[in-house]
Amino acid sequence: MRVEIWSDIACPWCYIGKARFEKGLAAFAHRDEVEVVHRSFELDPGRARKDTGDVVDMIVAKYGRTREEALAMEENVASNAHSEGLGYRTEGRDHGNTFDIHRLSHLAKARGRQDELLNLAYRANFAEERSVYDHETLVDLAVEAGLDEAEARGVLADSDAYADDVRADEREAAELGANGVPFFVLDRRYGVSGGQPAELFTQALEQAWQGRTITPIGGSAQDAAACDTDGSCEVPQAGAHS
Repeated sequence: MRVEIWSDIACPWCYIGKARFEKGLAAFAHRDEVEVVHRSFELDPGRARKDTGDVVDMIVAKYGRTREEALAMEENVASNAHSEGLGYRTEGRDHGNTFDIHRLSHLAKARGRQDELLNLAYRANFAEERSVYDHETLVDLAVEAGLDEAEARGVLADSDAYADDVRADEREAAELGANGVPFFVLDRRYGVSGGQPAELFTQALEQAWQGRTITPIGGSAQDAAACDTDGSCEVPQAGAHS
């Protein structure tokens, strides 16, 4: 069985959702027979590649929030991350265009090191003081993930390298109706939207394995924590899954 995950390194719910999915997968009896494939999705594709800035300042400017409100939003996300055993810095993080990260991810996929690279990139972006929008940092992460340094540098230096692969993933996401991430597609039968609880992912895997036709799991995308194409990352309301 194949599970495809559309995500963006800039998305905190992708970071949290990946951890929750992996916990759900670990509880699935047929976990060793599941192939996981990561797909590209840019939350802010129109942003210039060199345009980076502080994430709290971005929230203030983009959504008209006060700095205190923006920090409170970040604290809510941090609480969810910490509940999954993940590190999360609410201040001092960069935000920018993720196209180069996605291109490097496709190199890692071709070399069988994609999951390793994504784990390192998520941790660098959300838990450590390392900017994933800097090429030198990306090269360091690639080497840590087991990739060849010269090859990683070559991909980052060539703006066309793996660009078609990123665009193909994004077109496919649009065709599937995905307008936010994380978005999980199980055996091309149905999708699971947002950073759902681990138990729900286990249920989804079990039902997909049985091959039953079911309704969308976990309700609509609005019911679960996710980031959408305008760059907003919502925290679910009281009574919803977090």
